[in-house]
Amino acid sequence: MSFDGSFTHAMVQELSQNLTTGRVSKINQPYDNEVVLTIRTNGHNYPILLSANPTYARIQVTQIPYVNPPVPTNFTMILRKYLQGAIVKGITQAANDRVVHLHFTSRNELGDQQELLLIIEIMARHSNIILVDSASGKILDAIKHVGSDQNRYRLLLPGAQYITPPKQDLDNPFDGPRADLAQTLRDFPNEEVLAQTLQHQYQGLGKDTVAALSTVLHEPGDAAQHFRDFFARFDAPQPTLTISPKGKTSFTAFPYPTAGTQHTSESLSELLDAYYQDKAERDRVQQQGSVLIRVVRNELKKNRNKLKKLQRTLAETENADDYRIKGEILTTYLNQVDRGQTDVSLPNFYDENKPLKIKLSNQLSPNQNAQKYFKRYQKAKNAVIYVNEQLKITQADVDYFSNIMAQIELAAPKDLVDIRLELQQGGYLRDHDHQKKNKKQKRQKVSKPDRFTASDGTKISVGKNNLQNDQLSLHTAKRTDIWLHVKDMPGSHVIIHNDDPSEATIMEAANLAAYFSKGRASSNVPVDYLPVKRLHKPNGAKPGYVIFTGQRTVYVTPESDLVEKLADN
Repeated sequence: MSFDGSFTHAMVQELSQNLTTGRVSKINQPYDNEVVLTIRTNGHNYPILLSANPTYARIQVTQIPYVNPPVPTNFTMILRKYLQGAIVKGITQAANDRVVHLHFTSRNELGDQQELLLIIEIMARHSNIILVDSASGKILDAIKHVGSDQNRYRLLLPGAQYITPPKQDLDNPFDGPRADLAQTLRDFPNEEVLAQTLQHQYQGLGKDTVAALSTVLHEPGDAAQHFRDFFARFDAPQPTLTISPKGKTSFTAFPYPTAGTQHTSESLSELLDAYYQDKAERDRVQQQGSVLIRVVRNELKKNRNKLKKLQRTLAETENADDYRIKGEILTTYLNQVDRGQTDVSLPNFYDENKPLKIKLSNQLSPNQNAQKYFKRYQKAKNAVIYVNEQLKITQADVDYFSNIMAQIELAAPKDLVDIRLELQQGGYLRDHDHQKKNKKQKRQKVSKPDRFTASDGTKISVGKNNLQNDQLSLHTAKRTDIWLHVKDMPGSHVIIHNDDPSEATIMEAANLAAYFSKGRASSNVPVDYLPVKRLHKPNGAKPGYVIFTGQRTVYVTPESDLVEKLADN
């Protein structure tokens, strides 16, 4: 389901109940199109996410952690100037549109009271967050500036008059059904056609909502009452996550009459965290890690192409012995070869003296032709040694960058910092922010691994990237601790901080190793484990690479619920 006008209605009710009279204590902009206002009320902090993301635009309370940029944006500074310490007077919705107004009162630099409006317009790629002076209607700033070359209807620039989005000539369904509802039902008995008709009559109905409404209206009884009862449920929501038989996930304010497995949440915001956590995090990683992804993809492509060329070269050198044999046969039968010949057939004493046709250069003497074959043999033999060495190096590079790509795919935005540092240290990514003049600055520290606690209280650490993995496995862990890693695929290093863990703890740690690996979506994933003292890092090996012996293997199917439980522990 999309974040349509009806869901917005329910969310506004939820936010109003929790946030009205609260005070803004923090303002951050962790991502390009997203702002988090922390509002303190009734002894609790509520992080309010306002997202103008083109795909995942929404407003909600969020508990998903985020990382702030080292330098705040201009928009963040404007919000802090006007809204730091401001009081939430109320939260309203423009009719049943996806436009939410957060009303604030604060003091200006002179100490005078001022009324401010923070507006979030949830409109796909046109989504925006706009700060407006309520008295003048002037825009103080917007997270996305929109000039006249982009929109002739209205400007979204500092100093411009705020103009509401174009209004649709549609009815607000929360005001009740139209008088011609019964006639509409008679005219359009087909549910699908009725849904399309209703969507052109009432404001803010997404496809899922209008389809559910159409189904309800076809039930026996008073259609007008069915209509009112349907929209009354948005005021007393039962937040529902539905997984369809095909595995597609959707969220609704209450259970819709659709096929699939349904799960309820305590609040609409909790529901959205569950729905968006992975989707939004993937999108943020794609945005923030776009440079890293491009560098790694280019390196992978370059090394895979190199691997193919080396394999072709190796295949060509497989006939090296043919050159030696021809050279030896020519040397043996020189007296039977005349200068100027382009080929000759001679007995092959390596194959029961069967005739062997040998190509010759008519510009060379018989002896020179023989020496030419010996040179080609020596060159091919030397090439085999070189090519095999290069194949080993190139395959290691392919494995290394495949591993980094897997880490990016599994990463949270905060994990990208270490991956960027690793690529810079390896010389694959230029550090534009720290030139030679800054080399004396304090060396950037590697972030700490994620911590989990097994059911029996044993501590478990999980490295999320190569630098963390090296630090954890080779420096932090004790020699008697237990190390785990998925077998033969990219994944995290996992350490059980115990020299004799229970079987249950080993299986829980193995589940973590499988979950934070390329095998997350697989079943029956093999995981190796052994004491840390059996690990060894070869000289010159790339970050995250270790070799080991004496491992044991268990098989697990990754479970996200178990991972969350171990994190909560």
